[in-house]
Amino acid sequence: MEPIAFPITDVLDLHTFKPKEIADLIDDYLAVCREKAIYEVRIIHGKGTGTLRRRVHRILSRHSHVVSFKLAPPEAGGWGATIVRLS
Repeated sequence: MEPIAFPITDVLDLHTFKPKEIADLIDDYLAVCREKAIYEVRIIHGKGTGTLRRRVHRILSRHSHVVSFKLAPPEAGGWGATIVRLS
């Protein structure tokens, strides 16, 4: 299956991806953001039960280029999204 190309912006919406794809996807996405000089991004993980949010935060907490991350303000998704600052 051929990879699907999509434009890289400062927003990554995880709703269309399978849970097993998330770790590699986030790593790849953050690497491309850094290449494009995008140093603040919003990852949309949804509100749901919080399982995906916790997984995203665990991945971010171990990532060498993540300076900080926090839940988005209400106008940017609130606890359904995370704002990430990169180095």
